[in-house]
Amino acid sequence: MPRPTPAKFFVNSGIVSSRTDLLNLLRPLLKQTISYRYFRGRDLVANGTGWVERVVVDEPETSTYFTPVSVCLNVDSFEHLEFETRPDQLIVYTLVEGDERVLIEFAPLVAGAGPGPEQLAFDTSGFVQMELLGPEPDEGA
Repeated sequence: MPRPTPAKFFVNSGIVSSRTDLLNLLRPLLKQTISYRYFRGRDLVANGTGWVERVVVDEPETSTYFTPVSVCLNVDSFEHLEFETRPDQLIVYTLVEGDERVLIEFAPLVAGAGPGPEQLAFDTSGFVQMELLGPEPDEGA
């Protein structure tokens, strides 16, 4: 009886095409801020930074989209995924479909790299407070 084909083995880099592997590799991006670069052939078409709202599989009605506000990744939108680990131990993901590629990297917040989250402030200096009074009570009562 022939031995079953062993599962593939990857350490820090590789190319995966199975839907299960794509889902498992993309799942850590869920609820993370990422930067993305979209290439058609060799041409950079678009780039940005967004928040990964969803990573889905088996949802043919759900599109993959990248916007500065939110990102949704549908595993079924891509032929394969290439990944490699950078020297700083973060992963670079390349999602491939035909001659189109989307490179994805974590975009961690860096201390001192600009304003962080802050409470929204409402400037009241241009407003006047008014009080509405009800009818005057009877003075003779």
